[in-house]
Amino acid sequence: MSSPTGPAGLPVRMPRPRQPGRHRRPEPLVTPEGAPALVLAVPGTPSAATRSLAEEVVSIARSELLGLNARIGYLDGDDSDYPTLRSVLTQTAEERTARYEQAVAAGVEAKEPDGPVAVVVPLLAGPDSALLRQVRQAVMDSRVAAELTDALGPHPLLAEALHVRLSESGLARADRARLFTVATAADGIILASVGGDEAVQAAGITGMLLAARLAVPVMAAALDQEGSIVAVAEQLRSSGSQQLALAPYLIGPELDPGLLDAATKEADCATAEPLGAYPAIGKLALSKYTTALGIAPQQPQGTPAR
Repeated sequence: MSSPTGPAGLPVRMPRPRQPGRHRRPEPLVTPEGAPALVLAVPGTPSAATRSLAEEVVSIARSELLGLNARIGYLDGDDSDYPTLRSVLTQTAEERTARYEQAVAAGVEAKEPDGPVAVVVPLLAGPDSALLRQVRQAVMDSRVAAELTDALGPHPLLAEALHVRLSESGLARADRARLFTVATAADGIILASVGGDEAVQAAGITGMLLAARLAVPVMAAALDQEGSIVAVAEQLRSSGSQQLALAPYLIGPELDPGLLDAATKEADCATAEPLGAYPAIGKLALSKYTTALGIAPQQPQGTPAR
């Protein structure tokens, strides 16, 4: 039986047949031609650790959407090792224009670019009005047509990420269905956010999802409001919780380490690590981008509580 051949008799790679049935792998999404770039807006003081985290988030997003043009801009960058959000947007716009002009000069029929140059996704778990104003101002200063999305949360995937970070620190069972105990498991969780009352309210929504996963009370508090963490700790203890844990509802770059250390001492409790580059962060960043473009088949789904 002969095999298909192409020009000059070379073999042709035939498409692999799709796996039938309910367990077949979904077809991967592909970035539409001419789609704007995803620009991750990273808050806080830039550092090698911050860059590594942001690059990991972008890598996760690229793995979920073929051909994604994803870039990183720092709110407090120096335009050297850490490019500012403003300069990244400007460069992205210039490159899009240059590609069009090169195509025209080469005689290639090309559509003149229109629409937003980029979709800017803040690397924030919850709303922080001060940081979001900073992001918005950088977009305005760039004079580039860009769309700005909301923060990543609240979302069930963030509850999953918090659960994992607590379990990694020995402060929660990894799986309630398994018959084992964790001696240091907390019986009350303080969900710590930054960004004032709005951030606390948003964190509280994810906190309810986390409480359902852990079957322990979870209350949100603000790291950047004096006395907020201590007040919540006292409220949890007065309701019967004795072994508290603090779970940062933060990705990391936006966090002042001094605030977290001080809150942990004031509340006299253990603490988990920030969310960091947990895979859900990259997926949620991509979800914000694809939703803004109207190309997302559905929002990323959280893992059911076990």
